[in-house]
Amino acid sequence: MLVTFQSTATPDVVMLRNLAQYLLGLMGKHLEARGVIAHEDMPQAIARLEAAISEETLVETALESLHTVPNARNYDADEDRGRVAHRAWPLLDMMHEAGKQNADIIWGL
Repeated sequence: MLVTFQSTATPDVVMLRNLAQYLLGLMGKHLEARGVIAHEDMPQAIARLEAAISEETLVETALESLHTVPNARNYDADEDRGRVAHRAWPLLDMMHEAGKQNADIIWGL
């Protein structure tokens, strides 16, 4: 199932429900049939999502360094690196732009 995020500040962002639920959870929100990230809550939501992405990247890097063999290429780690950061950027960009324009972001299933 798809979730569509909408704002008057940007084009729509569409993502799979499980990713939307995960990202909203990182921001302290719950995926309901309809929801909103109010413009006054945007700075805190952005900070929480960016902190979670940074933390996950640090953990992935630390785990990778524990499991790497010198001079060997770890294909799985290369493919997964920045997984959440890469998938979250459309929503994060939307949030930054909506914040600049004092616009809310709404979603619906």
